[in-house]
Formats: sequence, C-alpha cells, structure tokens
Amino acid sequence: MSLFRTRSTVSLSAVLAGAALVCLQMGAAQDTPLISGGVGFITTTNGGNTTYLPVISPLAAAPLGRHLLFESRATLVESFFPAGDGESGYDHSFFTGLSFAQLDYLAGKHATAVVGEFLTPFGTYNERLTPIWISNFASAPLIFNLGTMGTGSGLGGMLRGSAWSNAKVSVDYAAYFSAASTNEQIQTQRSTGGKADAYFPPQHLELGTSYGRRLEGRHENFVGAHVWWEPSEIPIKLRSEYAHGEHSQGYWVETDFRFARSAAYTTLLSRLEPVFRWQQIFRNSPDSSDGLPGADTQRADFGLDYHFPHEIRINTSYSRQFSLGNRNVWETGIVYRFLFPTWRGK
Repeated sequence: MSLFRTRSTVSLSAVLAGAALVCLQMGAAQDTPLISGGVGFITTTNGGNTTYLPVISPLAAAPLGRHLLFESRATLVESFFPAGDGESGYDHSFFTGLSFAQLDYLAGKHATAVVGEFLTPFGTYNERLTPIWISNFASAPLIFNLGTMGTGSGLGGMLRGSAWSNAKVSVDYAAYFSAASTNEQIQTQRSTGGKADAYFPPQHLELGTSYGRRLEGRHENFVGAHVWWEPSEIPIKLRSEYAHGEHSQGYWVETDFRFARSAAYTTLLSRLEPVFRWQQIFRNSPDSSDGLPGADTQRADFGLDYHFPHEIRINTSYSRQFSLGNRNVWETGIVYRFLFPTWRGK
C-alpha cells in the first residue's frame, strides 16, 4: 500500500482568478495591478497526530480607472494527515478556493460600494488577521464562526467607509447583505449585518461593535465587540474580541511584544516576537451547527515568531486546551510574503 492516498477537490477558483487577471490586463487601467500574498509550510500536531499543510495564498488588486478597484484572494492548500481506520501512512487532499472576489466603487471619501464575494464584516479577525503573512497563529480563534455565518464570506453587496474623522477620532462603518449560495467554491448564507468602530489616534486605541443576522433556516442574531490598543510608549500590541450567538459566546485576547520599535531589525533579539492568546468559550445550549466546541472551553496559546529579512517569518506556537480532553497542540510554520506589479507602470 502506498504511503499517501490522494483525494482531490476539483476547483474553479484558479480558473476564475486567472481569467479575471487576463481581463484586467486587457482593460484600460490607469494604475498598475499588483500581485501580493504569501507562501507557507505549516505543521500542526494535535494529540500526537501531525498534519502537514503547504499553502499558497495569492492576492490581486487591480485598479480600473479612477473609481473602480478589483480585489481577489485565493487559497491553495495541500494537506497530508494520518490515515484513519487503523491504517498506516498518510491521506492526501488538495483544496483551492476564493476567500473573496469583489469589485469596489470608490464613490467618495466617505463611501465605497462593494459587489461580489466579500469577507463578512464582523469583528476583526476575519478581515484583518486571516492572511497567513499577518496572523501570529496558524489557527483561528474558537469564536471565529460566530457572526461570520460559518463561511467567513458573503455574496451580494456592501457599503463601507469613513463616516467622520478629525485629528482626535475617526469613525468607520460597514453594512452588507448576502444572498445564499451552495456553489462548491462560493458557499454563503442569506444574511445581513455590519460593524462600526472608532479609532482614537492620540491614544492608538480602537473600539468597535458588530451585528449579524442569519436570514435562512433558523434565524439567529449575533453581536460582537472588539478593542485594539497599540501604545506608543512601549512596543506592545493588544487585540481582543467578543462575540455572542444564540447558543454560545466567547472571547479572545491576544498580545505580542517587539524588542525593537523600528522596522530595521539588526540583532537576533530585535527579530524575535513573543505572542500570547487566551480564549474562552461558554456554551449556552447544545448546538452542533455553529462550529464551536460542544462544552465550555478554555485555551492558552503561546507563540514565538522570528522575522528574517526579505519578508520571511517563522511562527511557532504551543497551545493547551483545558477541556474536551485537555490536549496539547503544537504548530510551526514558515511564511514568505511576496509583492510585485504585473507590469511596468506609467
């Protein structure tokens, strides 16, 4: 018997992304489209079983004139995991999919209209920390599914922008409506919601709140809040988020420390970044559809990242889950971030 057994998921995402780029190159764009993203290799050991994940996550951003912008991010994952049913060796699977593919209309300094598949604007993790070249941990917080409708994306329209700003405070908003889709590559639920946040530049402090409502099947409401703080006196970042659903609620708090303030890291110590995340889940009532643990859960994540030159980073973390078996989770990964124009600009 061979060591690996292959199971593939046939995807249209790579074809769609390639077609979109070809169409954009044929358009009369005034600015140069950019290709960005990350390439990584991640290993996860959970309860003694190790999974290997080579990942490629390209992102395209292409201006179309002065008021239109096309954005898309795809994910290609190769997964090697222990075979089940008492068999030796590893199983093998392949998955590709679009995280989002949207067209933005820049209506003015206070509003941007979005159509297509977009990241659900609930909380902070989904829109800001999911790219592998940004997140400190390979795994998402336990409450990720609350408010993001389990898929993390919507299909429809969204209006977002800056409602008001001055030197002391900036208030941003986002409101969306999503249709239902059962397509293999675009799976969304009929839902609506939005978020609002206020950023205070003198304090480097952001406060925000989110709301979401599922409009199909069992209608449910989700509410959330977040606090981000990056004090200027010390090189620490503090991020936190809370979410409440019909059957569960929870929060996570993450902090990281940089030994150097500047981006010009010159010593071994200046390239190290210790990180820590604490999270808790409280189960209000049984529910097997929200994707959260079936019982109250506490989890501590300890990480140590190392930043090499040329946008290369190594992430390592150890997690201890204090319920549902009290198991240990070890994660390591190396990530390279790339960025280049598709052709020479004017």
